[in-house]
Amino acid sequence: MNESLLRELVPAVIGVLVRRGADFASAEDAVQEALIRALQTWQEDPPRDPKAWLVTVAWHRFLDAARAETSRRGRELAVEVEPPAGPATATDDTLRLYFLCAHPALPPSSAVALTLRAVGGLTTRQIATACLVPEATMAQRISRAKRRIAGLPLDRPGDLGTVLRVLYLVFNEGYGGNLDLAAEAIRLTRQLAALTDEPEVAGLLALMLLHHARRASRTGPGGRLVPLAAQDRSRWDTALIAEGVAILQAALARDRLGEYQAQAAVAALHADARSASETDWVQIVEWYDELLLLTGSPVVRLNRAVAVGEADGPQAGLAALAGVPADLPRYTAVTAYLHERAGDLTRAADLYAEASRAATSVPERDHLTREAARVRQLPRP
Repeated sequence: MNESLLRELVPAVIGVLVRRGADFASAEDAVQEALIRALQTWQEDPPRDPKAWLVTVAWHRFLDAARAETSRRGRELAVEVEPPAGPATATDDTLRLYFLCAHPALPPSSAVALTLRAVGGLTTRQIATACLVPEATMAQRISRAKRRIAGLPLDRPGDLGTVLRVLYLVFNEGYGGNLDLAAEAIRLTRQLAALTDEPEVAGLLALMLLHHARRASRTGPGGRLVPLAAQDRSRWDTALIAEGVAILQAALARDRLGEYQAQAAVAALHADARSASETDWVQIVEWYDELLLLTGSPVVRLNRAVAVGEADGPQAGLAALAGVPADLPRYTAVTAYLHERAGDLTRAADLYAEASRAATSVPERDHLTREAARVRQLPRP
């Protein structure tokens, strides 16, 4: 049984049912039932055409469910008509599903769950495990999302920016159980890049690959966080870095800069440095300047302050924090780091301790607590 093949076929099969008249929620339910039957029967009797088999079984499941709703006879008649001639390609179906699952009407957590379910072909249990929530909670989240987009047409252009934000959310969701959401996000973004010719899709794929290349070095024994400057760069995946840089260069050559391309450029400069001390911080500041023009994001402004502190000195970095909201995540930790660089060790230790108390994860809290203890033990000038 090739489960990866099943997952790849899911969006195309859902798309066929939707084009035949099924609403999204009913089509997705029918396909999930067909997948269960496939898992039960394909091991001993695999079909010659897996997609056609899934379409046939899912369509019959949908018709059975529609016929059972006698109060909705009109809809039943509508779906029993002959499907339109000239079926759309699997490419069209998959791309439409991307846009529907990332609909602006959905909150980010629901868009992530629905994308993993309908486009990624994952089960509710897999998604729940990966997102670290109970299966019942995830089932409710998916059901609410499907109800919310019920009846929305698939024949209107979607918002690519929303799709990309959802994919990046999937990438950053975390790791849990036997499903690596970062790898899944890369798989889905590769698929989207094959369906579209937009530089920002390539930029997001490059960004994911460059970040993912450093994954093995990000944690130490016991899950300890290892900051970028202290990472063992010999453990970085050079093949992923080379691929990410090549994709980024091709995207930048299109001269249609977007925020994901700019973020990937920053990541590429980090990846290009043989050691932390060789990082080209001046170029990184320039890329953050571009990002600020594109987004105006306070998070970008905070990251830029760190880069300015490295390029022009800690006092310049502290000055660059002006206008950054103090309640922004990582603001206190960044301020602590810049004060340490400036030699104000007592202030830095206090800020590291303050940041640790506000940390949203155990690894981050432990890391900042260790930083506070380390700085307190440093000799004062």
